[in-house]
Amino acid sequence: MKVCIYGLGAIGGLLAARLAARGEVQLSAIARGATLQALRDHGLSFIEGPPDQAQQQRYDLHASDNPADLGVQDVVILSVKTTALPDVAARIAPLLGPDTTLLSAMNGIPWWFFHGLPGTPEHLQLKSLDPDGTLAAALPSSQVVGTVTHLSAANMGPGVVRHVAGNRIIIGEPGGGTATARSQTITHMLQSAGFDTEPSQQIQADIWYKLWGNMTVNPISAITGATGDRILDDDYVRHFMSRCMLEAAEVGARIGIHINQDPEDRHQVTRQLGAFRTSMLQDVQAGKSIELDALVGAMLDIAHQVNVPVPNIETLMGLSRLHARTLELYPLDS
Repeated sequence: MKVCIYGLGAIGGLLAARLAARGEVQLSAIARGATLQALRDHGLSFIEGPPDQAQQQRYDLHASDNPADLGVQDVVILSVKTTALPDVAARIAPLLGPDTTLLSAMNGIPWWFFHGLPGTPEHLQLKSLDPDGTLAAALPSSQVVGTVTHLSAANMGPGVVRHVAGNRIIIGEPGGGTATARSQTITHMLQSAGFDTEPSQQIQADIWYKLWGNMTVNPISAITGATGDRILDDDYVRHFMSRCMLEAAEVGARIGIHINQDPEDRHQVTRQLGAFRTSMLQDVQAGKSIELDALVGAMLDIAHQVNVPVPNIETLMGLSRLHARTLELYPLDS
């Protein structure tokens, strides 16, 4: 089975290393710049285990910056930042055949979110993510299998990835369940690579629940520079997060996704992660564009279309967007 990982950041690198270690698939990757050069010179370096017992392995990995070099794949794992999706859409065609599975492994609400979601009003659109339909045309929702990754990894440098925590991946068809042959193939592949896989009866609900927890802590960390524990320790900030979450829960209910949990209970789940740096904070510190639209902008898209007032989420978006624009990490015309 031919498998290509499109994007070798922290999560993409973790997936690549685990799959390479098992050697059960014909693995390749799309990478660029210093990462591509490092892969060609030294292979992919993977670090796992506690700091005092960490082990490092190196894996040779066929990589290119040109999808045409790799040809049609059986599975393409999309592990890029959502901000990179327009570029992916323009370049990915040589990897895709009519039977290629697109495994979506990214943050936030994906472009295919409404595909197969029962009870969703037909007029709903995600203009903040796919304003002109380019993503939907180049990345067919009918070929997508969705995931929610409960993994933490760190990019230690070009071609060097460290597994920090977590081993769980939820898998599901946009139309529900995992009974299809392609979902079973994906599940077996990830289980063989050592991941704890869990089937989802409605992957959009699992995506929404994860978003419900990180749509606030990510941008707040980006603005303040604070780790997760310090954010939750501030009562004013935590209460503001809870108000955003209650608004988001009402938005979810309007599209048939119900969350029956108190925000404080969800905060306790986040607190278990300790003094962690969110992915958005890491992007700000690295001077990279932030995934604000997938985490907050898409939520506002939906809220405004289903007529749910979300003043707290609007405030979160405004402050986060202004902060990112002053750092030139978010476009001025969005």
